[in-house]
Amino acid sequence: MNEFDENRSLAEAVKKEIQKQIVGQENTVELLLTVLFSGGNVLLEGMPGLGKTRLVHTISKVFDLSFKRIQFTPDLMPQDITGTSVLVRGEGGSDFMFRKGPVFANVVLADEINRATPKTQSALLEAMQEQTVTEGGNTYELPSPFFVLATQNPIETEGTYPLPEAQLDRFLCKLNIEFPSDQVLKEILLLTETEKKNEIVPQKLCDAKRLMEIREQIAGIKIADPVMDYLVKIVGATHEPNKYIRVGSSPRGGQAMVRMCRARAFMQGRYNVSFEDVKYIAYPALRHRIVASFDAIAEGITTDRIIDMIIESHPE
Repeated sequence: MNEFDENRSLAEAVKKEIQKQIVGQENTVELLLTVLFSGGNVLLEGMPGLGKTRLVHTISKVFDLSFKRIQFTPDLMPQDITGTSVLVRGEGGSDFMFRKGPVFANVVLADEINRATPKTQSALLEAMQEQTVTEGGNTYELPSPFFVLATQNPIETEGTYPLPEAQLDRFLCKLNIEFPSDQVLKEILLLTETEKKNEIVPQKLCDAKRLMEIREQIAGIKIADPVMDYLVKIVGATHEPNKYIRVGSSPRGGQAMVRMCRARAFMQGRYNVSFEDVKYIAYPALRHRIVASFDAIAEGITTDRIIDMIIESHPE
């Protein structure tokens, strides 16, 4: 078995271990791993109580990564996230020392990110893009790998501050978590009750060093020119005249698709990206980068439906 196959088998084992803890979210788990292997950040949208916190905590345990959860509230300050300098008195006098905030972890859960003010939300921008924190003229490196998973609840608008397009663009993808079916809900209830008795603990199957090696290998997966041309055509189509689109995807959307398509090919044991990868990844990579027009909102046309239309009207 070569190195690619070994890493592929490890990724499959990781997925199965996570799914022991998370019932009925197979697609979400696979896409989250795709983002993690791509080296990006993800925005999760779903109703409260669907296991978003449990999911990201399980991922941190399986990969043996440090984990911090930040509960975003209207009174949260930027320094509560990044850290702050404090005056420390010593024998030689007083000096300022930087105390690191919770953002200094491998996996950061930004819970209900849209509850905090725009100023506080922006405290994550540098961390997500540059993987650094600047305070008092000094720049501090964040641990590697670094992965932000932010959640927001779609049903609440009171006391929330919608994320601006520039900040949404920093997320590699946006995943929507649907409410489970009756059968899946029953399995969830049985699992949580069993867990309280048997204390099911996720097993560590990977570490930070191995994860970075897998990322490096994924970056080398080939994309044939016809597939790349098709990917470019899909991103470019968001800027064509369309009564349902007010603003199309940025070039960063294309970069996100390239990275995630490579990771998806790896997850499926392939050495190259396919047209099907491009179609599949277009939804999570572009749905938060397309700003729907007033016509779309009035007619109930979602960004996913807009992507449907683009794919249908732009054959391979």
